[in-house]
Amino acid sequence: MTVQIPEQPPEPLTGPVLELAKLRAGLTAGLTPEQSARLQGTDEASITADATSFAAELNPTPQGPRSGGARGYDVGGGAGTIGAGIAAYRAKHGLDENGQKPQPKPLPTGGRNPFVEPSYTRS
Repeated sequence: MTVQIPEQPPEPLTGPVLELAKLRAGLTAGLTPEQSARLQGTDEASITADATSFAAELNPTPQGPRSGGARGYDVGGGAGTIGAGIAAYRAKHGLDENGQKPQPKPLPTGGRNPFVEPSYTRS
């Protein structure tokens, strides 16, 4: 003869144990500690269910990938390629192909050293 013991409902959580259960359920669902403190329920199952539904409401899944859309004003020609954007950026900022500012050209000296002092003076 076997005696069946009726299942008892889970004991309601209170005090620090309830706060810890809320924090665990919230962090598992991806909520912050502040958001986890707002969870409702008196046992772990109901708190976990509330955390899951609350996280789903805060972070809805996107409807689908977005494509196209507005482009920057400096992407010229409407080509929309990465190369066109790089070329427009370099032109706007005065950069060469290596991404460096070009060195200024030296002043023309006429083939002579401008720093040499003359050895004689004209009178």
